[in-house]
Amino acid sequence: MRNLYRFVLLAAALSVSFASFAAGDAGVIKVSGAWVRATAPGQNLAAVDLSITSEQAATLVGVSTPAARSAELHSMKSEGGMMAMRQVKSIELPAGKTMNLGENGYHLMLVGLKAPLKEGERVPLTLSIKVNKHRLVKIKSMAEVMSLTATRATSHDGEQMKMKMD
Repeated sequence: MRNLYRFVLLAAALSVSFASFAAGDAGVIKVSGAWVRATAPGQNLAAVDLSITSEQAATLVGVSTPAARSAELHSMKSEGGMMAMRQVKSIELPAGKTMNLGENGYHLMLVGLKAPLKEGERVPLTLSIKVNKHRLVKIKSMAEVMSLTATRATSHDGEQMKMKMD
């Protein structure tokens, strides 16, 4: 029984390390499951999927990465039987609900990749999230590079996020 108790405590501690989060006056903001597909030779774009949970209503207003010339917020929706991708200025994050970008028609687009993305690597991301309509929280995370044929992330984000108030 004692070993089972230790195992449960260890599992709980590890699960915290698999999700990145920030806490402070803005409440708790947690990012998990960040992933991107490996790229084919010559490919200079890549889409990142992840989940964000915020205790308070918040808005994702930007993303950056040293792995690409720029990073953008995008929506995908069907228009007249065709899928249309458009850059958006922000993505609303409802209070207390997990927002999986992919499941809700969004993704982060990495534009002008500086090097091919290879399976097993990790891509650093910095998310800019507005809380209370004026406070900007910067959260650092890592997206795991999955195989070219991956359809959903099957592993967890192992890096801790850091919060920086601007």
